[in-house]
Amino acid sequence: MTERVAALDCGSNSTRLLITGTDGVAVRREMRITRLSEGVDASGALGASALARSYAVLSEYRAMMDDANVARGLLVATSAVRDAVNGQAFLAEARRRTGVDVRILTGDEEAAFSFAGATSGLAPDERTTVVLDVGGGSTELAAMIDGRLVSFSMQLGCVRVTERALGSGVVDNSHDVATRAMIDAELDRAWREAPEFAGAAGVVRLVGLAGTVATLAQLDAGLAEYDRDAVHHRRISREVVDEWRERLCAEDPAARLEHPGMVPGREDVLHAGLYVLEAVMDRLGAAELLTSEDDILDGIVASLRAN
Repeated sequence: MTERVAALDCGSNSTRLLITGTDGVAVRREMRITRLSEGVDASGALGASALARSYAVLSEYRAMMDDANVARGLLVATSAVRDAVNGQAFLAEARRRTGVDVRILTGDEEAAFSFAGATSGLAPDERTTVVLDVGGGSTELAAMIDGRLVSFSMQLGCVRVTERALGSGVVDNSHDVATRAMIDAELDRAWREAPEFAGAAGVVRLVGLAGTVATLAQLDAGLAEYDRDAVHHRRISREVVDEWRERLCAEDPAARLEHPGMVPGREDVLHAGLYVLEAVMDRLGAAELLTSEDDILDGIVASLRAN
């Protein structure tokens, strides 16, 4: 294939772009915090401010695609748009602004693309590789078990957990208890409906991706500026996750933003994502997490290049 292609991901908290060259190598990656899911959990609809932020970024990305001579592309939308009554109207405008095909992914499709992207550069491992995508509105689990991709989508994104149970400020005991109960209930459902994950527990290679994990990797590395090589395939222990969750929960968003590596726009929700990450690690018996900067966008691009 000799054309440049692009993948766009309209997630619940961020809108991202990946452009690959004719050799399949990334030539541009962009991320903007747009918080598309703001208020969706309560209202059931994408709000005017969230739509305006997202549309502005999509127009910006179209200009980047033009500059890169992109021939084809695919825009995907996930949890926020799946849950919104005006999701189809958003997609129509997204198609108009970007000029590429658009799709709302099911939770299983989202997990499949994420698994393909995250595992593409990994060495073989005798353990079961479980890919964990902690998003803004949902969290996906995916693993290849007995030659079949098993996946499950939980209503546990960092924005959703913040809005429904945790709150964005300093965390008190009542909010801590409510958050853990919310997460445990969804994990109980996942383990009932996809018991293969319970069967794999204790012998897994856990690979984490998306904003919560990427920001945690930057915090752990103390990076004031993003450095892909420093955070891609970084190993983070369960103890480090707990340390950062406790530290951020004791601070307000302004104080969290002072930490080198904190991404502006995540300071009010990252602690919620870490609650989810801790709970999943405990259920799977994973002592450490391997971070991946290869994710759903890479899986989408691979699919585009194969067709």
